[in-house]
Amino acid sequence: MNITQEERDAVYKTIFSRRDVRREFKSDTIPQDVLERVLLAAHHAPSVGFMQPWDFIIVQSPESKAKIKQGFLHAHAEATELFEGHRKEDYKSLKLEGIEEAPLGICVTCDRSRTGSVVLGRTAKPEMDLFSSVCAVQNLWLAARAENLGVGWVSIIHDHVIRDTLNIPESIDIIAYLCVGYVDIFHDTPDLERSGWLPRRDVSSAVHFESWPHSK
Repeated sequence: MNITQEERDAVYKTIFSRRDVRREFKSDTIPQDVLERVLLAAHHAPSVGFMQPWDFIIVQSPESKAKIKQGFLHAHAEATELFEGHRKEDYKSLKLEGIEEAPLGICVTCDRSRTGSVVLGRTAKPEMDLFSSVCAVQNLWLAARAENLGVGWVSIIHDHVIRDTLNIPESIDIIAYLCVGYVDIFHDTPDLERSGWLPRRDVSSAVHFESWPHSK
């Protein structure tokens, strides 16, 4: 099945307009059919050995969100002390999560034992199942954007907080905690670029041919 130019353009538009959302969440409920489409897209991510190691935990209760928010605040305070000077003040000024503002959270996990100890394609690179689960996150993120849903990845939190709050066994790896919901606006540029934290690299600086570039 060939992709039409209109369909191609829609894919690129979705990719380039995807944002990590932290502050613009609305309280509007996400319709069940929309959520199911987004999760189905995530479930169709590529996976090593077709092992499909992911699971998705939907988080809606205020109690669970409050516990996760407290975990973020603790980890955020730790992170603040790692920066110095104006960088510390810049960091403290950033809005870096929407845990309680977003109508729901989605925790994406990875069961590395799902299809046994020997997995086709994982024999030389054992972390491929983790990478597969990250592909599911990206599928979810792009599908959410196509549904005009914002997504924010909360990485400033220790795994044990999410594990304890959501009763996740030690044998299951935690890949991502995502805040998901409709938003007031999708900005033209990422928050960190807009705030001056870092600029976007030109793609030409990231593309090399045949070998790693020699240091100058």
